[in-house]
Amino acid sequence: MRAVVQRVSNCSITVEKRITGSIDRGLLVYLGVGKDDTRTDVQYLADKILNLRIFEDSEGKMNLSVQDRKGGILVVSQFTLHGDTRKGRRPSYNDAALPEIAIPLYESFLNELKRGGITPEKGVFGAYMEVSYTNTGPVTILIDSKKKF
Repeated sequence: MRAVVQRVSNCSITVEKRITGSIDRGLLVYLGVGKDDTRTDVQYLADKILNLRIFEDSEGKMNLSVQDRKGGILVVSQFTLHGDTRKGRRPSYNDAALPEIAIPLYESFLNELKRGGITPEKGVFGAYMEVSYTNTGPVTILIDSKKKF
């Protein structure tokens, strides 16, 4: 399971001209589910994101988590995070999970965030989405539950 985590001052998702999720200060999480991912990957990634210390404390050091700041989290499903560009010019998505695997793990991820005290906003799984946000810092972190990077 992979995530691109961005610290944002605002964020919203629009599907068919309707906002399906929005937050003010917090984290925008692009989530890619891989074909070999399990519940263990979900738990690892949710815990890592909830406790990632990328918000400034009173001394200006990145020392606080989204939980500490009482921020929001907006989660966007994105299979393209498993795109393999090593051969040719067109990415291969062979490592991305099919919907019958990805959807339950995506929902499980959302539930883990809730158990951690933050009810996430979300996009629409598999839909064409427009994402609007302001990345502050900028701060962008890549996380892979298999620890490939």
